[in-house]
Amino acid sequence: MIDLKKHTSQILVHLLFWMLFVFVSLFIFSRYYWAENPFLQYLSILGVIVYVNHFVLLPFFVKRKWYKWYGLVFIAISFFATQLYCNVFAQCGCSIMKCLSDYLWQTLVPLIFFSFIWMLFRFLDEQSQKEYMIQQHEKMELKFLKSQINPHVLFNNLNTIYSYSIEKPNETPELILMLSDNLKHVLYESNAQFVDLNKELQFLDNYIKFQKIRTEGVKHIKYTTNVKSDYIKIGPLLLITIIENAFKHSTLHSTIFIQITEEENTLICTCINDFEHNNTDDNHSKIGFKNLKKRLDLLYPNKHQLQIEKTDQFKVILTLDLS
Repeated sequence: MIDLKKHTSQILVHLLFWMLFVFVSLFIFSRYYWAENPFLQYLSILGVIVYVNHFVLLPFFVKRKWYKWYGLVFIAISFFATQLYCNVFAQCGCSIMKCLSDYLWQTLVPLIFFSFIWMLFRFLDEQSQKEYMIQQHEKMELKFLKSQINPHVLFNNLNTIYSYSIEKPNETPELILMLSDNLKHVLYESNAQFVDLNKELQFLDNYIKFQKIRTEGVKHIKYTTNVKSDYIKIGPLLLITIIENAFKHSTLHSTIFIQITEEENTLICTCINDFEHNNTDDNHSKIGFKNLKKRLDLLYPNKHQLQIEKTDQFKVILTLDLS
C-alpha cells in the first residue's frame, strides 16, 4: 500500500510538471504557431533525455558516489541537447552563446527538476528504511538473543571449564574470563546496531577456542583471520550463526575450515565442513540461516551476498560491504 501511494505521488508529480512545462513553453515563451512549433518535435527527445537521466544515469553515478563525473555528464547533456534543439529543430542560425542564453532553460529546467525529485524520493526511501530497520531491530532483538544464547552451548562451555579445573587448573581462569567476555558481548555490547569488528572477532576467537578444546582429537579446525582496516564496524552476531552451524553439523574426524578476511571495507567469511548427507534433522540450521538472511536484509540492503552450497561439503560464503 505504501509503495502504491509512493508510485502514485511520483506519477502525479511528473504529469503536473510536464503539463505546466509544456504550457509555459507553448503559450508564454514561444513565438511559433502550433503547426510549426519545433518545441513539440523536440519534446519527445527531451523526454528520452530526462528519463535516461532519471532511471539510468542518476542511479549509476550516485550509487558509486561519482558526483563530479555526473556533474560533467549533466553539463555535456544539457549543452549538446540545447545545440540539437537550436540547429536541427528551431534552425535559428544563432551563435553558441546566443543559443544557450535563449534555449538552454528548456533542457535544463526538466533535468534539474527531475534530478531533484529523484534525490528527494531516494532520501525519503532511506529515511523510511532506517525507521523500519529500527522497528525490526527492536522486535527481533529479544528473539535473536535467545536464539544465540544456546543453553546447550553454554552448558558445554561450563563442562569444559569444569574438566579443566580438575585436569589443568592453571588454565581455568583464562577460560572463565573468555566465557565472561562472550556473555558480556552477547548480552550488552550486541544490543547496538553495529559493533567494532575487532570485538566481534574476539568473540568468535573465544568461541572457537572453546570448540577446539571440546572437539580435541575428534575434529580438526583450521581458523584464520586477516583484517586490514582499523575502526571498522559490523552488525553484531552475524558470523556466529555460520560458524556455530559448522560445528553442530560437521561429522566426526573431519576438518572445519573457517576463514575471515577484510580488505578495503569488504569482509568475506568462508566456512566449510563435512556433513551427514542422510541427516534430515536440519530445522535448527534452516531457522538460523533464515534469521541471518532477515538481519542481513535489514542491516546491509544491497550490500551483502550469502552463498550456501550443499554438495560433497557444506560451504557458506558471506560477503559484506562494510563501507
